[in-house]
Amino acid sequence: MSLNTIFRSITACAVAIILGSCDGMFGGLYDTPGSDMQAREGQLIINATSWSDWYYVDFDSLAALAAAKDSAGLAAAQTRFTPYPIPVTLTGERKDSVTGIYTYWYDVFGKGLSVNERRSFRPTDLQPEPKHWSIAVHRDNVRTNGAAVLETNFTSIAQLPKQSSDFSGGDFKPDEWSETDVWVDQSHMLQSLIGNQGIKINKVLSSWLTVSLPPIPPAFTSNSHVFLIRFKDGKYAAVQLENYMNKDGTKCWLTINYKYPY
Repeated sequence: MSLNTIFRSITACAVAIILGSCDGMFGGLYDTPGSDMQAREGQLIINATSWSDWYYVDFDSLAALAAAKDSAGLAAAQTRFTPYPIPVTLTGERKDSVTGIYTYWYDVFGKGLSVNERRSFRPTDLQPEPKHWSIAVHRDNVRTNGAAVLETNFTSIAQLPKQSSDFSGGDFKPDEWSETDVWVDQSHMLQSLIGNQGIKINKVLSSWLTVSLPPIPPAFTSNSHVFLIRFKDGKYAAVQLENYMNKDGTKCWLTINYKYPY
């Protein structure tokens, strides 16, 4: 075995360990916040470290709890989220020709994640979701329930104009199909192969947290701008990623500031 092959094998193992640590450090505690992490008013804390789950946020439910002055219920809704597993098998009839796991090779040791090749596809069941939801998060991925998103230049929700109508002419972007971003299958990571869920995500909103390879270890870059979400009913929400780590430095543990309705 050549020295180059040995180096790549060692480096690949390091990548697997580093990336895997995002969901393995806290076992099954996917629906509870960190022991020292308390959500303030207008804030969500989501342990989105799992590779295998989506977590759903319903802004209407949050607004209803706030209006009812149900402080205990609101505190729980801001910090406890039910995991909705990503399907990895087909257990019933095939619903369409695109729902499934897409395995891609990534040029981890060369030009990075933007250089990739599709290697295989297997159909799966549809992604489960609750009856009512606004946005969903999976690690550094975000999708919306038929909404569109605009990135603003503001770095605080308090800086926003009083009226959301000031942004009515903005270039809001809807969710887009992706088969390279929602990583779920790590089983062939040592060969630079990752299984991804084929699903629509909002690439504008997902830009609030970016993972880059190389370098090794991966670089996490956050975007502190406020994003506006325009829903199908014409309502708006303002959201901002305040932090993507807990006190232990575990990444993909999201602290999100929000204002709804805006």
